[in-house]
Amino acid sequence: MKPYESKLLEYITDAGLDIFSKEVLIKNIDLPEKEVEKALRNLVNADFLRVIEKGKYCRYDFRNEFAIGNFLARDGGIAYWTAMNYHGLTEQLPNIIFVQTAKKKADKTIFGVRYRFVQVKQEKLVGYKVEGYGNLVYKITDTEKTIVDCFDLPQHAGGYNEIIKAFAKAELSARKLVAYCKAIDNIAVTKRIAFLSELLEKKNMEFFLEYAQRVRNEKYNLFDPHRVKSGKSDRKWRLIINMSIDEIMNIANS
Repeated sequence: MKPYESKLLEYITDAGLDIFSKEVLIKNIDLPEKEVEKALRNLVNADFLRVIEKGKYCRYDFRNEFAIGNFLARDGGIAYWTAMNYHGLTEQLPNIIFVQTAKKKADKTIFGVRYRFVQVKQEKLVGYKVEGYGNLVYKITDTEKTIVDCFDLPQHAGGYNEIIKAFAKAELSARKLVAYCKAIDNIAVTKRIAFLSELLEKKNMEFFLEYAQRVRNEKYNLFDPHRVKSGKSDRKWRLIINMSIDEIMNIANS
């Protein structure tokens, strides 16, 4: 092993770096940039390190899927169906790690794991909790933000059956729901959550329901945006209930 390779590997070990960028090494190691780049190439070829993306590396045996996903989209965090599973709101284990970010980023497969990067407006990047420690730290949406996100983009949450079941199981803070509904700025989502809250008789939702009533518009939206465009009209929440109440209740109680 060349001296500059040893120096690089020694720094990575001493600093406890499991996942890192080339820029961090250049900033902290007294080596020319070209030598850092050459050392990285050689350490990858020697199976000491792995490339996860251009300019981003990890130790050969590092496999923390959430940390990797969040490292590739530092502005956001783990979200949608993956977060639903993390919070115990679905028994379904998605075969994709969903990552929320404000940046346009192509899906990737890393070490056999598929990552889907869902681009949203910067204002929607709220409601994360920090988990893990050291290099294993990652952000993931909390329970309430997960619910709101899944109603906002149900195609990334396994569809309405999974979302209804998750909503029925979740213990929710009405104030957090209001804050996150304001952040995503989707009145249809607010109305759907309000309708379902009343139907399922969710406890301690008065603050949210009062907010939903204030912001409710006159436009009629489909309860499930991916189903047929017909059903009974709910005048209170201005929704077309395009699922039968019995079906919703059966899903919620399943």
